[in-house]
Amino acid sequence: MSVFLFVNPLSGSYARKRINTAITRLKNADLTPTVFSATTPEEIRVCCRQINETDTDPLVIVAGGDGTVNAVVNGLKHGTATLAVLPMGTSNVLAAELGIKSVKNGIKRIVKGKTRPLAVGLLELEQGSYRFVLMAGVGLDGTVVRDVWPLGKRLLKQGAYALSACFSAFRWDRSLIEVSTLDRRLECHSVIVCSASRYGGDFIIAPEGDLFSPELTAVCITKNGLRSYVRLAFELFRGKADTSSERIRIPASGLTISGVKPIQIDGDFVGYSPARVTAEPDFARIIV
Repeated sequence: MSVFLFVNPLSGSYARKRINTAITRLKNADLTPTVFSATTPEEIRVCCRQINETDTDPLVIVAGGDGTVNAVVNGLKHGTATLAVLPMGTSNVLAAELGIKSVKNGIKRIVKGKTRPLAVGLLELEQGSYRFVLMAGVGLDGTVVRDVWPLGKRLLKQGAYALSACFSAFRWDRSLIEVSTLDRRLECHSVIVCSASRYGGDFIIAPEGDLFSPELTAVCITKNGLRSYVRLAFELFRGKADTSSERIRIPASGLTISGVKPIQIDGDFVGYSPARVTAEPDFARIIV
């Protein structure tokens, strides 16, 4: 098995010394990686094309955050790779979902080699399609990510998103979108389509979310007032979001979203609805 290591020098907790230590530990386990240093999705896609053309069963390790993982997932072929993550980003929700507490812990799991099949979501827009590992946020969620200060992400980490959310409150959009599944139709202000249970860190927003299942959960915020979001944020911090009256959870293998709102996937802005979201099971194996 060929081993590849993606490193993003702009990731939130990147440090050259930590990367060198990780490479040494991998080599000691007879896993000598080809290292790709890439900072943009375009650069990552170029590297992934090289992997796709030369390897049928690669081990692809991502030392970065959720955005870097997403770019790699969007660059690889379906059903070919084994993925692993080392948490070195501004946001490491995927690592938290897998229970990976540190880079050292991530390497131990890679050496052990236990895997499970990873299901991802597929977002289809008019201009193209995008895979997501954790969530696709349509509405306020997409607005906050779209407007976040890039340098602020590195300096303030999660605080940059909180700052963007505050600015969004001064330009409040009350328009609604429509979410439709096979057996339900619902008007809402925002929707977060979850493939995982966590959101924004260790906040549980979709308890039934499962990285290894093709079933998605649409978390719909139906009220279009700012107060509803303030209450939901308070409940998130209290760990009570799963019982919040401010949202409706709908299980679905696929759904369509009508209306025009900004969309983010795994923490990166990608465009605007309308959109269709489906599940893509068995996209890869992932180290657990």
